Amino acid sequence: MSWGTELWDQFDNLEKHTQWGIDVLEKYIKFVKERTEIELSYAKQLRNLSKKYQPKKNSKEEEEYRYTSTRAFLATLNEMNDYAGQHEVISENMTSLITAELTRYVQELKQERKSHFHDGRKAQQHIETCWKQLEASKRRFERDCKEADRAQQYFEKMDADINVTKADVEKARQQAQLRHQMAEDSKAEYSSTLQKFNSEQHEHYYTHIPNIFQKIQEMEERRIVRIGESMKTFAEVDRQVIPIIGKCLDEITKAAESVDHKNDSQMVIEAFKSGFEPPGDVDFEDFTQPMKRTVSESSLSNSRGDGKSEPKFGSKSKGKLWPFIKKNKSPKQQKEPLSHRFNEFMTSKPKIHCFRSLKRGLSLKLINLNTQVWSLIEGAGPEDFSNLPPEQRRKKLQQKVDELNRDIQKEMDSRDALTKMKDVYIKNPQMGDAASVDHRLAELGQNIEKLRLEVQKFEGWLAEVEGRLPARSEQSRRQSGVYEAQNASGVNSCAQDRESSPDGSYTEEQSQETEMKVPATDFDDEFDDEEPLPTIGTCKALYTFEGQNEGTISVAEGEMLYVIEEDKGDGWTRIRRNEDEEGYVPTSYVEVYLDKNAKDVHKPLQKISE
Repeated sequence: MSWGTELWDQFDNLEKHTQWGIDVLEKYIKFVKERTEIELSYAKQLRNLSKKYQPKKNSKEEEEYRYTSTRAFLATLNEMNDYAGQHEVISENMTSLITAELTRYVQELKQERKSHFHDGRKAQQHIETCWKQLEASKRRFERDCKEADRAQQYFEKMDADINVTKADVEKARQQAQLRHQMAEDSKAEYSSTLQKFNSEQHEHYYTHIPNIFQKIQEMEERRIVRIGESMKTFAEVDRQVIPIIGKCLDEITKAAESVDHKNDSQMVIEAFKSGFEPPGDVDFEDFTQPMKRTVSESSLSNSRGDGKSEPKFGSKSKGKLWPFIKKNKSPKQQKEPLSHRFNEFMTSKPKIHCFRSLKRGLSLKLINLNTQVWSLIEGAGPEDFSNLPPEQRRKKLQQKVDELNRDIQKEMDSRDALTKMKDVYIKNPQMGDAASVDHRLAELGQNIEKLRLEVQKFEGWLAEVEGRLPARSEQSRRQSGVYEAQNASGVNSCAQDRESSPDGSYTEEQSQETEMKVPATDFDDEFDDEEPLPTIGTCKALYTFEGQNEGTISVAEGEMLYVIEEDKGDGWTRIRRNEDEEGYVPTSYVEVYLDKNAKDVHKPLQKISE
């Protein structure tokens, strides 16, 4: 089946068909080009999406990615980034293997088509020229024959007429012969031209046109094959990245399967465990007979709350806590009973409310503020993290040691690199001056030494914490939920809340309602006066405590002291060293030994070593 034999007379239709084929090819190129743009856009959007949800460096989000679920999510983001890369590969391969190749092929195809149809038109013009020559020869032969016939008829007429001279008859005869000769010549020329035309026509329709149409057919078939191969390449480009995309999906599945809820729960414990025990039971406070209770700092704090209306824990205003301070006593004040002075006060100022108990409320409020206090103190805490609970302190110290070790390794790597560079300079002076790196090497050596000293310091603190944790008893680790941070900044921040109002009263939170304030009198001094409390046991200081706040007392590790008031749930225990030195210490810093037989109040205290 050949276009040359079957379509010998369809030159114009073949020209239109081949142009349509080129248009189809260009349309396919445009389709592939738009597909590559879609792939690039999709890959870009995937990368932006992955980048959007990546944890920010040196932020709290980065710390959250230690859990298995968040690590799995991070692995998913990374795999999506690789997934986007495969779509970029698809775009690149389609551009190079299909779009660029077909664009170049279309240009070649257009040139080849133009050449073939130029040859076809040239052959068509040649056969048309031969036909015109044949037609001209034919018309000339026809004209000469007609003129020869007329000349012959004129001669016969002249020859039959007796009135015509012989000369005229001869002239007519010669003219007839001439016309007959011209007709014969025209006949011969027409015959020759006809033979030539037939030969040209045969060669045109059986040789030239078939050859040209065959080339056009081959060109069109190559175009069809090429577009088919491009479509196959289109599919292969996608198929080539399927294994890698499948691997990305497998990694996402693997990451999802690595999620361990038990491990995440354990990590939450490790992240937030303080090492303290929950607060103990709250003692019952009998308000029916407030003046018959044993006078103590706790009872004092309970009675001093009536100066104002009930504290509202939902209030947003800043609250004040009582100052743990014991004021000087006068001899007259020591002799006058506290109950008598209190009754005088209530009688003389009937419009002022009695102080209500704040101990329970303060304890609950402090427990609720535990987390906030930790975060505030942690931001401006001491270098050894002594403001943190034992477990959290140990973790922070370990993290600090690891961080310093990494810094040391970086500095050592830099020093090794500079040392090698110096050796190269020594062997090849033209490459650089060896002395130029000595200053930097000295700096690195100093930095490494400083970092090692820091590591030793933090390792010492870490060993101290790790050595103390196992030795502590369950009772000594009792904690009410109040965080007792005793560094300077922590205590100062807490002390701001534990300040006395000008009139001697105190409130946890300022009520938004109208309140009646107690005027400043000497009653606060009198009210703070009380009989010395009896001792109810002894205690041993587990840690050194710097009592920098008012009402607290400093103790040294291992020191034995008397307990005069047990922890009432607020996280503080009141102790006494001697008659003049007493105050509060965090319950978690001492180990209490209660004694049923109360010791004499006036018995001098002794510092007993273990």
